[in-house]
Amino acid sequence: MKLSSLKFQLQSQRGSVMVIVLMICIGLISIALYFANSMTMELRAADNRTSGMAADQAIEGAARYLTTVLSYYGTNGITPTLDQYAAEAVPVGNSLKPEENAHFWLIGRDLGGVVVTDPHFAIFDEASKLNLNAEWLNADLFATNIPGITEECAEAIVDWRSTNDTGITSLNYAQMGYLPKHSEFETVGEMRLLYGVTTEMLEGDDRNRNGVLDANEQDLNGNGQIDPGLLEYFTAVSREPNTLSDGSSLTNVNSQTNLQTVLESHLGSSRASEIIRRVFNSQGGTNQQTTTQFTNLLQFYVACNSQAQMTADEFSQIYNDITATTNSFTIGRVNVNTAPAAVLACLPGMNTDLAQQLVDYRVNNSVNLDSFAWIVDALGVGSPALQALAGGDYITGKSYQFTADVAALGPFGRGYRRVRFIFDTSEGTPKIIYRQDLSRLGWALGRQVRETWVTANTR
Repeated sequence: MKLSSLKFQLQSQRGSVMVIVLMICIGLISIALYFANSMTMELRAADNRTSGMAADQAIEGAARYLTTVLSYYGTNGITPTLDQYAAEAVPVGNSLKPEENAHFWLIGRDLGGVVVTDPHFAIFDEASKLNLNAEWLNADLFATNIPGITEECAEAIVDWRSTNDTGITSLNYAQMGYLPKHSEFETVGEMRLLYGVTTEMLEGDDRNRNGVLDANEQDLNGNGQIDPGLLEYFTAVSREPNTLSDGSSLTNVNSQTNLQTVLESHLGSSRASEIIRRVFNSQGGTNQQTTTQFTNLLQFYVACNSQAQMTADEFSQIYNDITATTNSFTIGRVNVNTAPAAVLACLPGMNTDLAQQLVDYRVNNSVNLDSFAWIVDALGVGSPALQALAGGDYITGKSYQFTADVAALGPFGRGYRRVRFIFDTSEGTPKIIYRQDLSRLGWALGRQVRETWVTANTR
């Protein structure tokens, strides 16, 4: 009995030791797995940080790239075309394998009026919007034409920038803890401070501001397409210089002698003399210099078109060299070559139907976008709307401020970043006047880019 009992005790001890050893092994394995998993997560985090840094540098590279593009192709108010620069999946890096490089995209806007499900890639101009600081812009012009705006909001815009304290909404700001600015808007972001303005009004359906209705965005009115907010239609930075990019002055059309020199250089001496004789004689002028006949270039072209049968192509040849003002800069002209119908409808004399008529004409005809002369054919010489537009300095065919909404991915589709820039070329050399990080708004490159660059590169 004693021998068998001893054996049992020894076996029990061995079993206990084995259990302890197994528990220690399991513990060590668990610790090893924990640290291995931690190291894996740390490796992924480090990889993501590296990809994020690569994406950040891709955005900086995009800014430098666009500065060069605008220096070459965006001079004198010309909007660069897509065949002059790259806007989609532009590589930044020296790897021969595309997935190992960072890439950037320029999130733009499609001017074709077609409902799309993925973003359009391009830069776009600020002159296609209504300038909040334009003197001619009053609440009556845009209170009913801008989608999603209210009459109260329209009045608040005018009141905020007014230099007095007599606006109809100014007394209400005390309830909000601050006072109205009573000065010019510096950015469209100031609209968040306006009385009666909500986030829904500013952003509409487009919460990530990429110009399309994404799967995670709500179609508030159920029409199956994107309804952008107020931020899509307003700007605070559009201005046009009265000089060429090299600093030389433009020729004032009210100076007959100087104007004839410009006309002769582009159209020949015979045609130049004919235009001068017909236009200025019909205006009651003489062969001497005059300086007060035309207040804007549309007024000048309408006169040239009706009196001297100047064509849109002829006007386009001289358009970049002439002016009708003596101001150093003109704020708030709307570029009719790029503006959407909602913005065009807010111009004096225009309405929703006429604005859509202009957009349809622009899309369906081979118009010369080097100037705005085509709108005379689109509206008709005797159109009251055309006469109203010619009554003030409201429109242009040039743009000097461009938005580059840059989104970037690091290697293997990681490290998403997004920064919005506004470039100003009105002083000759392009410079960045506005920068905003929009990464917080989430993915904005659409389904196709995600499938191509993120899902396909998941490893």
